[in-house]
Amino acid sequence: MQVTLYHNGRCGTSRKVLDKLRAAGIEPAIVEYLKTPLDHVAIEALLERLELPARGLLRTKEALYRELGLDDPALDDAALIEAMVAHPILIERPIVVCDRGARICRPAETLDALLG
Repeated sequence: MQVTLYHNGRCGTSRKVLDKLRAAGIEPAIVEYLKTPLDHVAIEALLERLELPARGLLRTKEALYRELGLDDPALDDAALIEAMVAHPILIERPIVVCDRGARICRPAETLDALLG
């Protein structure tokens, strides 16, 4: 099974998901999105795979979320995607994409549904 992990190595949950994948014998393609930020097209494709609106991919607990006023319900998906492109720390993590689907694996146990 081919698996892609959108990963932040400083995040305990992201590290736990990586460990769970490796324990299952899966070596994922790792996208360190803070080091190699995603562009508009990549975020839109990821949202489509996740079947989420842009707001569903935002880290609402991130201080920058409040500082930028991203809790404003008047902001549309385009504005929220623009914020994620400019500030990738706003993207929720970890995200696992495979042939069985895509999930934000928070908590890490969410991965179990994908591995089935």
